[in-house]
Amino acid sequence: MDKYVCGPCGYEYDPEKGDPENGIEPGTPFEDLPEDWTCPVCGADKDEFEKEE
Repeated sequence: MDKYVCGPCGYEYDPEKGDPENGIEPGTPFEDLPEDWTCPVCGADKDEFEKEE
């Protein structure tokens, strides 16, 4: 599964870890995150994330 990085702050979403503090279970691909999910660090929307190369 691909990791995604927040453009504004550099937070890395790792699907293997998920975002448990915000109800996202480990193993959740970025594509399956809810549309209203935001960066847990800076609050940026999903569309401000880019796939890590």
